[in-house]
Amino acid sequence: MVGGGGAALTGLVFVAMSQHLSDIVSDPTHRHRARTILTALTAVFVRCGLVLMGGQTTRAVGVEIFVVLVGVELVVFRSLNEALRASGAAQPGVLFRSLNEALRGSGPAQHGVLFRTLGYGACLIIEQVGAAILFFGRAWGLYAVGVGMMASFLFIVSGAWLLLVGVDESPARRPTP
Repeated sequence: MVGGGGAALTGLVFVAMSQHLSDIVSDPTHRHRARTILTALTAVFVRCGLVLMGGQTTRAVGVEIFVVLVGVELVVFRSLNEALRASGAAQPGVLFRSLNEALRGSGPAQHGVLFRTLGYGACLIIEQVGAAILFFGRAWGLYAVGVGMMASFLFIVSGAWLLLVGVDESPARRPTP
């Protein structure tokens, strides 16, 4: 069920993004969000497909899930690094300074960014812990994987919405007075 939902959402988001392709390509933040959303949705489908393959041990499933999650984290980290570089903000410690500023900030947008970033990261960690539990032979680790994966949908879908709203509000699309 989750894999099918992930596949369907990937297609819908892809079509929506293709309608705003020039706006997404021209903005490093939009490119980053688009890349990470498509990666996250595709990875949900891949993980679900791997789990459904028959004849596997819990150890094999745990390794497969863990490897896919590490791949997702690498893509997200590289994408974030590229977006920071493109914005001119890539300096040593910029991520920690940004998190610190968001924690001290009073605006709802700053808290929203922090919540989304840490929330999605927590979902991935919950899944990795579940994958490790599976690796060590405990089938209940799959529950942790499932909870982390389904919770991550909240962050993925809201990220897709924020991307499309952000693209629609981009300066290139605003009418000139």
